[in-house]
Amino acid sequence: MSNGYNRRNFLLSGLGVAAGLALPSAPLFAQGAKKVRVGLMLPYTGTYAALGNAITNGFKLAVEQGGGKLGGREIEYFTVDDESDAAKAPENANKLIKRDNVDVLVGTVHSGVALAMARVARETKTLLIVPNAGADEITGPLCAPNIFRTSFSAWQPAYAMGNVMAERGHKNVVALSWKYSFGEQSVAGFKEAFEKAGGKIAKEMYLPFPNVEFQPYLTEIAALKPDAVFVFFAGGGAVKFVKDYDAAGLKKSIPLYGSGFLTDGTLDAQGAAAEGLLTTLHYADGLDIPKDKEFRAAYSSTFKMQPDVYAVQGYDGAQLLAAGLAAVGGDVSKRAELIKAMEAATIDSPRGKFTLSKAHNPVQDIYLRKVEGKENKVVAVAAKALADPARGCRM
Repeated sequence: MSNGYNRRNFLLSGLGVAAGLALPSAPLFAQGAKKVRVGLMLPYTGTYAALGNAITNGFKLAVEQGGGKLGGREIEYFTVDDESDAAKAPENANKLIKRDNVDVLVGTVHSGVALAMARVARETKTLLIVPNAGADEITGPLCAPNIFRTSFSAWQPAYAMGNVMAERGHKNVVALSWKYSFGEQSVAGFKEAFEKAGGKIAKEMYLPFPNVEFQPYLTEIAALKPDAVFVFFAGGGAVKFVKDYDAAGLKKSIPLYGSGFLTDGTLDAQGAAAEGLLTTLHYADGLDIPKDKEFRAAYSSTFKMQPDVYAVQGYDGAQLLAAGLAAVGGDVSKRAELIKAMEAATIDSPRGKFTLSKAHNPVQDIYLRKVEGKENKVVAVAAKALADPARGCRM
């Protein structure tokens, strides 16, 4: 996916007016103010490049719908490719903060990189908006007044699926994931809800990231004969797992479920093997939400492609920043007032309106989605206004 952003064509198209989504106009006293410096630290190469570009597209779309401004202030971008490399994260974050003097840091996709960014943000007191990475720690032990997330925690979609599977009558299940923090946190969230509802985890299985040799695990699942299987996989690993699960003949006898990353951005490659799979996520295809229809029309017209959950999260990152800037007349030096306004904001998101928890994580609906062709069609709301427990957060 290319970010392919063309400011001139977008402005000529008049989408900011036609979509009816323009953000608050600039107050007269802010017209001559300095630009707000936004540091985009996202993956623009490698495995997660498409996600980084989608987040960037979504963020910039919201800015252009405000006439190139957020909260009355013009935006200036500074960009670093984080390469999804956690080892380089402190240096990259400090480049934007100390060299480019950004007012706000926006990133990232990879949880390991985001955890390092959060530590730097805490040390420097830089405003940080996380538009994807779901590590529970970001709005848990690493929470801080200057750190916000516009995506999800690992716990949220997995916890919702635990309830869904229990409600569907499954009593005895296997959980499988890569052995790294996000996978383990996803399984823990699922397990918490499923066991609370009376279910039993027959076995938790983990394989090293990014190993995709699934056959030994599929053989064991066949032997255990659970009622169902819950997994966390994403990207290329999700493609191979879904295909291997189907090829092993398990899909017909042991239903497969997962958090939404299993089938988000992977359906083209998974083909018929994914048909009918149920997943849970904070976004879905076919939502009957006017804001989503407007957003999708504007995004597809501007970028010549359909938006995904990552684009939504970037768009909402800009909307959250706009809420803060509007409250202080664009004056970023009024940090306490800006943060207070962001905390109190209700974001009119394509996913549906959401607020922020005390730990600055979205309190949002989690949808049950079913794969139909090339879409994750909404089936129901699996969890209404679900708030992450934010364990370890001391705010």
